[in-house]
Amino acid sequence: MMTQTLVTSPPPPVREARSRRTAQKAGSARPSVLAEGERPSRGARIAAWIFMGAITFYFLVPVYWLIVASTKSTAELFSTPGFVFSNFNLMENLVDLSTYNDGIFWRWMGNSMIYSGLGSIAMTFVCLISGYALAMYRFTGRTIVLGAVLGSMLIPQTVLAQPTYLLLVELGLNNTIWGILLPSLAYPFGVLLAFVFAQSAMPMELLEAARLDGASEWRAFFSIALKLLSPGGVTILLFAFIGSWNNFMLPLLVLSDARLQPVTVGLSGWSQASITIPGLQTLVVIGSLVSIIPIIVVFVSLQRYWKTGLAAGGVRF
Repeated sequence: MMTQTLVTSPPPPVREARSRRTAQKAGSARPSVLAEGERPSRGARIAAWIFMGAITFYFLVPVYWLIVASTKSTAELFSTPGFVFSNFNLMENLVDLSTYNDGIFWRWMGNSMIYSGLGSIAMTFVCLISGYALAMYRFTGRTIVLGAVLGSMLIPQTVLAQPTYLLLVELGLNNTIWGILLPSLAYPFGVLLAFVFAQSAMPMELLEAARLDGASEWRAFFSIALKLLSPGGVTILLFAFIGSWNNFMLPLLVLSDARLQPVTVGLSGWSQASITIPGLQTLVVIGSLVSIIPIIVVFVSLQRYWKTGLAAGGVRF
């Protein structure tokens, strides 16, 4: 005799209770987010404004002090409050800066423009072509190369300055412009950023279509890939320019000729000499103010590309 076992489903109230418990468990595992149109509480907004105001104050106060100090004479620099304007001697300080030691400050500024301009452009090209190759091609040792790029980002640049200097001495490139430009071509962060950006901005199908049309690999890179990677390239260019402009340790070791030094090393030398020559203290202050103007101009002019490059590069990793 066959026995039938009836599988009865729980009554509707039981099913609803189970569904509610399941939904509560699933909801508790998800992070809470604000509903559409809902605003943060008043206390949260006030705390956010206070935090952002404190951060803005922290970064802008040194710039304000630098502007105020640049308008003072050497005597007023130490006899008046640091954040209060005194006699406006900005133009006189600029004249002294331009005429001191046959205007060597502007020679330093030109050197910094060469090192940062040419160096960052060449560095950006190397980073783009390297990141493009790592993203588009599959070859033996690709994972090892990516690991080496990531690992090299963990090494501080100051640690590499001394070995780089010894290598440049062996090659006979110390105290030359090439001794500053060639080491700047290696930029692991730029290679990684170009690799991430190429993965999201350069479809593999587009490269395959170019190959089917008879384009060489170089033609595909310069005609197609370089245009698609231009927002990421501008982002790398911005970071490279700022890093090269603020570079100090390597030029200090490599360059012994004062006429080849960048503005960072030159102002540092003036700062040390101001112990015995008090008038140089004012020139160091006004020179520091002038030296940050190119960085501000480059950053403001390229910031929209910087934001676009970071947003697009963050799609895939």
